[in-house]
Amino acid sequence: MVISKKLLKLIEDQEGWTRRMFEEGMRIKRLYGEDSVYDFSLGNPDTEPPDEVKSAMVEALIRPVPGMHRYMSNNGYEEVREEIAAYLKEGFGMPFTSRHVFMTTGCAGGLNVLLKSILNKSDEVIVPTPFFWEFKNYIENFGGITRFVETGDDFQLDIGKIEEAITPKTKAILINSPNNPTGVVYKEESMKELADLLYTRRKSGQEICIITDDAYRKLVYDDIALPNVFKLYDLAISVTSHSKDLALAGERIGYIAISPNFMNLELLLSAMTISIRALGFVNAPALFQRVVGRFQRNTVSISEYQKKRDLFYEALTSAGFECVKPMGAFYMFPKSPVPDEIEFVIALQKEERIMVVPGRGFGRRGYFRIAYCVPIEKIKDALNGFKRIAQKYIKKG
Repeated sequence: MVISKKLLKLIEDQEGWTRRMFEEGMRIKRLYGEDSVYDFSLGNPDTEPPDEVKSAMVEALIRPVPGMHRYMSNNGYEEVREEIAAYLKEGFGMPFTSRHVFMTTGCAGGLNVLLKSILNKSDEVIVPTPFFWEFKNYIENFGGITRFVETGDDFQLDIGKIEEAITPKTKAILINSPNNPTGVVYKEESMKELADLLYTRRKSGQEICIITDDAYRKLVYDDIALPNVFKLYDLAISVTSHSKDLALAGERIGYIAISPNFMNLELLLSAMTISIRALGFVNAPALFQRVVGRFQRNTVSISEYQKKRDLFYEALTSAGFECVKPMGAFYMFPKSPVPDEIEFVIALQKEERIMVVPGRGFGRRGYFRIAYCVPIEKIKDALNGFKRIAQKYIKKG
């Protein structure tokens, strides 16, 4: 067999049920037509980049900076990192400089560069669940071990469980807030408790990083304030992308932001420089570095996503579904009305031509994920199907 044993196991564990669902989805699309299928399975933004971002793309091409398509420093263009550092300094109230910014190929590329740089074989990374499944792959790429810790019924952090999960091998805690798949924002008090816990562990000689996947950081509703992790904890590293906030998912552009108080900054930067080359990224895309630096304060329309959230959430809860109201991102994670959520997900496909993702794909059985980054008319058209399925599967009283 040409394929590695490790990848064969991953295919078996991760793709068996998703492949069956995908094939069923393709079948019903062929049978009923694309417009008659309601696909809420993928977190692929339906919005276009802001007009000013598109204009900047054109400008960069028709008036190029000499040498802009050549190799650069592996951490990215100095002037772009300066622009981002200025934004971070303003937003977090911390003395960021260009040295604290490392340009990457989105969050995925950034997390892989960072994890390769800090993990020894068998080092452990704590990941609260539900979680984005690729985190496990990223950690295990470099010999790390993923330690899953369940959140509460409200999907908020359980600091007691995190404390129980810490061992002498714990190297980092990977946080994703706003969260995929729940849309939950972790509370300020929980993040402070987490920081206090890690400072306590340091007294015994153990240094543990907080890594934040901030792909959805700007997609927050109802004026909810996100915790300032850089002020709460010194060994904090943020990894972000412009896939969602600027709708540039296919361009793979983002950055790592390292706390200005981070110990051994220069060693970490050297490690990441080696890692980005070893992984084959070499550097973040040159053209889109030039584009995104000046647009750190811009986003797609948050109000449009909030309208979709409100429409979906109110309809589902009125129909009897149990669901924690999303605070950000563009996902919601309702509870399945039957214990086996795959049974329910398949019923949604077959009976109503609605496609969602089973919760076990995010480490939490008994739930399903809806990605509402689709045209609002598609949501409106699907709501009657959700209501009908609720009447059949949700027990009243």
